[in-house]
Amino acid sequence: MARFSPPLLRRCLCSAAKSASAAGGTNKRNIVFLGSPQVAASVLETLLVASDSPDSAFQVAAVVTQPPAAKNRGRKLMPSAVAQLALDRGFPGDLIFTPERAGEEAFLSGLKELRPELCITAAYGNILPQRFLDIPPYGTVNIHPSLLPLYRGAAPVQRALQDGVEETGVSLAYTVRALDAGPVISCEKFSVDECIKAPELLAILFNIGSKLLLRELPSILDGSAKEKAKPQDDSKATHAPKLNSDESWLSFDQEAKVLHNKVRAFAGWPGTRAKLQLMNQNGEPDVLEIKVISTKVCASCDKTGDGNEVLFSGSSLLIPCSGSSCLEVMELQLPGKKVTTARDFWNGLRGQKLLKSP
Repeated sequence: MARFSPPLLRRCLCSAAKSASAAGGTNKRNIVFLGSPQVAASVLETLLVASDSPDSAFQVAAVVTQPPAAKNRGRKLMPSAVAQLALDRGFPGDLIFTPERAGEEAFLSGLKELRPELCITAAYGNILPQRFLDIPPYGTVNIHPSLLPLYRGAAPVQRALQDGVEETGVSLAYTVRALDAGPVISCEKFSVDECIKAPELLAILFNIGSKLLLRELPSILDGSAKEKAKPQDDSKATHAPKLNSDESWLSFDQEAKVLHNKVRAFAGWPGTRAKLQLMNQNGEPDVLEIKVISTKVCASCDKTGDGNEVLFSGSSLLIPCSGSSCLEVMELQLPGKKVTTARDFWNGLRGQKLLKSP
């Protein structure tokens, strides 16, 4: 495994162009891949495996990703998932680029020297200026996990789940300066299970997108994809803004289905939080903050007590919500503790009364 070194990844791109041409020596077309998180790493893996084939028409000439970030308790600088995968696969360190911004002069001039014929993006997380888009003659193609023009923006999967969609998909589209507004080359639909969470759905959609990309690459590289690509209907566009940690609180004056969809959407990051009231031995309420991990919508909620009491049935907490609905909480987490089942949490209360917060 190659050792990660931030200075190495930030090296002047002039040497990269030499490395790419020397390593090539073939008639394969140069592709540059841009991506950052784990779902993008799966796309890069697919491209690298395909490019290793003797009859492959392309090679990955360079990888572009977000700069190393401080992670974990030690705040040690760690490479992005894409950078780590490339290093693990033995990809040359001087061909892994981590510009702060994709508009940096040194980065753009070095990219031109690589002479990429096509750039591919998958959750890169950086705005691409027109000067970048003008470099590859066959354009820049993005794998976007929604059925464009629906859910343009930073969090398409999360916002779709929050809206409770029953169908979503992945689109392969040309990148233009307007956000996720380029012509769509191809798309594939996917039925959404009512219990699937955002991290799992993201992985599935980018896996589908990888296969879609390989299927369409020949037409992209011969130029015919540009002719068949369909312009988006901007009048049908919806926006999927980035998630905010301030949104993570659950309010039980909403219906249970709305809250369940939010738990699914915000799984991974930032998660969903709720406040309950635990009646102490003096009959006074203590605020109890929990992180809600897994939920269902209660099919039949037989409320008792004053309507604010949190009950336990089967293996779930039953929290009364708006419209005579109930949210089943199956897994939760207390501050500083590990994720626990509702049953273990309930047993730990030792008969103390639990209420939802007003």
